[in-house]
Amino acid sequence: MKPEQIFQHLKELAEKLDIMVSEQSFATASIPVKSGYCRVRGQQRIIIDKHLTLHKKNAILAKFLSRFAIENIYVLPKVREFLESHK
Repeated sequence: MKPEQIFQHLKELAEKLDIMVSEQSFATASIPVKSGYCRVRGQQRIIIDKHLTLHKKNAILAKFLSRFAIENIYVLPKVREFLESHK
């Protein structure tokens, strides 16, 4: 499966978990900023530096999404394997 496809499926999984995924430019931040999971006004979010490679974006998404219970959500086997490899 291509990295672009994995990224799309991971974003769809996040949506099913009611987690908003956004890509932001951290280049202009005046303080050191890292991609990651947070809550903003009760809304779960994963914010990713848009300048990262697709492989790093996938790894970040998988790292955080693998923490959630997804047993009852249909996930393609290749994507599920990818999530398991990032636990």
